[in-house]
Amino acid sequence: MDDHGIVREGLIAMLKRQSGMQVLGSAISGAEAIVAAQRLRPTIIIMDLVLPDMSGIDATARILKLLPLTRVIMLSARRTIEHVYRALRAGALGYVVKDAPAEELVDAVLAVREGKRYLSPQVSSSSNDGATCYSLPKSPLERLSMRERDVLHRIVAGGSSAAIGQRLSLSPKTIDTYRGRLMAKLGVCNRSELIRFVIENEFTA
Repeated sequence: MDDHGIVREGLIAMLKRQSGMQVLGSAISGAEAIVAAQRLRPTIIIMDLVLPDMSGIDATARILKLLPLTRVIMLSARRTIEHVYRALRAGALGYVVKDAPAEELVDAVLAVREGKRYLSPQVSSSSNDGATCYSLPKSPLERLSMRERDVLHRIVAGGSSAAIGQRLSLSPKTIDTYRGRLMAKLGVCNRSELIRFVIENEFTA
């Protein structure tokens, strides 16, 4: 399910060329995907992470509540650990990045059809491949301590190390240490990426 016509049509054409695969339908929104899934009852759904009316993660969770035997592969341009965790915890069995070769999506379909998890190589090394879909450890944001979450919230709000330190009765050097620890835990390289990560994942302290 993808809201971009060219991408959607390209995926359909590619999958139709594969032996043993049949495309039952497509949708351009989460709501349409849910209705189509109930009507068509597909074995596998390829779900875009970003849809016009809701996230692909929300659509996946709703579909799997209705059709628990259906398997979902998330297709996304985003590759942060947090997005992967959210997709898997919603019930997706696969996660493929959009710039992957077309053959990779076919590999994902074949793996998921057999009940196996498939993660693009670009994200699998960071996502604890050993965990099952139903017993994932906490995501990076969920693993932050209350103090780390507080500092992160204040960094995103634009506070300097000095201002945050004064507010929390900590030294600016300690705040810098927290910032470095947060970047390491969330897999980003600088303050701008840290802020973007938080915005993209709708983090609230």
